[in-house]
Amino acid sequence: MSRREVHLVGGTRPEAVKLAPVALAMREAGLLTPVLLASGQHPTMVTQALAAFGLEPDITLSVERSTGGQAELLTAMIRELDELWSVRTPAAVIVQGDTTTSLAGALAAFWRRIPVVHLEAGLRSGDLGSPFPEEGNRRLVAQVTALHLAPTPLAAMNLLDERIPAGDVLITGNTVVDATLAVAGRRLPFENPAVAAARAAGTNRLILVTAHRRESWGEPLDRILAAVRELVARYDDIDVILPSHPNPAVRSQVDAALAGVERVTVTGPLPYPDLSRLLSEAYLVLTDSGGIQEEAPSFGVPALVLREVTERVESLHAGCAKLVGSDTALIVSEASALLDSRVRRDSMTAGGNPYGDGLAARRTAQATAALLGLAPAPEAMPVAQHTALTTGAVA
Repeated sequence: MSRREVHLVGGTRPEAVKLAPVALAMREAGLLTPVLLASGQHPTMVTQALAAFGLEPDITLSVERSTGGQAELLTAMIRELDELWSVRTPAAVIVQGDTTTSLAGALAAFWRRIPVVHLEAGLRSGDLGSPFPEEGNRRLVAQVTALHLAPTPLAAMNLLDERIPAGDVLITGNTVVDATLAVAGRRLPFENPAVAAARAAGTNRLILVTAHRRESWGEPLDRILAAVRELVARYDDIDVILPSHPNPAVRSQVDAALAGVERVTVTGPLPYPDLSRLLSEAYLVLTDSGGIQEEAPSFGVPALVLREVTERVESLHAGCAKLVGSDTALIVSEASALLDSRVRRDSMTAGGNPYGDGLAARRTAQATAALLGLAPAPEAMPVAQHTALTTGAVA
């Protein structure tokens, strides 16, 4: 076992984005050797996301998939991770969030008696069916975790309510805030030519739209796209950019609904620097993405959340986000209210970002070193940076 090697396991772009600042912070501190491990869930997207931070995977697992099912993916990743850790055993394993990769990494490490550090721990929607299967994954990972790094006081309270020992929980903030502030601050030129062309004039207000979750596909997505069409027809001073999910059926649905609609640009998945810059320039975001809900307040951008429930309830409490689901009329009504009143729009994010102060990665690196006896425990993120504590999960 390497006493200094910590494996950071990611399989999706959001995981890579949130793990990258941690790897950089660990390198800077010099107490631990971070090893970025791509699980094989979405290897190309992980590599692209890490590249935005000047990083690349140190290890990429080879995972063969034929059915595309969760059981197939989970078992394949656990097998690959177990084989790796039988010969290259890290001192600790960090998993992030709620993906199949997170669950596989946590279980495989636990079975090898490797301490599990859960980044972005404690988020709860209170509904096992939404988001599915992510809500279940988070709860399962919590059962085998040695160190729970909660992004907010509410997330920490959720863990305490589930009888997680208080000494195993630390409020760090969310590393996505560290990531997006660093990347957007560089203001790199847009890589995507369609986005570059759409933003060349830069006079219209920008609405960024993302609808990637499985529960948004099908009829809910049709209603969301209908709202986009209506908003563009109603306001001649807005542009819409919609990065579509790569699933061919979803992309066809989006293209069919928005074909020929002026001032709407549909793209494939965007490089993270493009997405961060768009978010920083947006007037409003319509999204079902958890990450964007966390990032948007750092740029003073309100979010209308295209879901019925969210595990990121801190943004609702802080007023910087509002649940609108996929109801066309409600989306149009709430978006119109913000488009009609800059004061109302700005007031939504006047309280700042409840998800972090840009120092979460540094706290994560120190907390992991402390777990291994290499550093004193860091101080938790000041509660004043967050919304008031609320016991229990709220939907």
